[in-house]
Amino acid sequence: MKQSVHKVEISTRGQGLYEFTSTIDEWVVRQKIQTGLLTVFCRHTSASLLIQENADPTVRRDIKAYFDHLAPEDGPYIHTAEGPDDMPAHLKTALTQVQLSIPVINGNLVLGTWQGVYLFEHRTHPHRREIVLHLIGDERGNR
Repeated sequence: MKQSVHKVEISTRGQGLYEFTSTIDEWVVRQKIQTGLLTVFCRHTSASLLIQENADPTVRRDIKAYFDHLAPEDGPYIHTAEGPDDMPAHLKTALTQVQLSIPVINGNLVLGTWQGVYLFEHRTHPHRREIVLHLIGDERGNR
């Protein structure tokens, strides 16, 4: 069994979905793990992770609009210390997830044809988000 850990920094320009599938995929391939499990973890409470369609950009716009409707900035929130987008960002994170598990088979991520991995930035202003990758599995040639 082999384990590898890596940190990825994603700079956002504000609210939206930022695909980083290729970054993860390239790192996984370099680890030379044949069969395993990748954990992707977002170290924030106002951003989250999604596996979602990566073919049609209107999907991303509709997802963002839906979550903006569920947790609007002008809601009746008590927590407003960091601005009007802060509490809605926490709610959107609570409704999604900060951790994903992706199988690795034959040294590659097992994602569907149209699936991509996204950081879902919930804050209005640009941020630097840290994602931790943890891969565990069997090395190539060691069966």
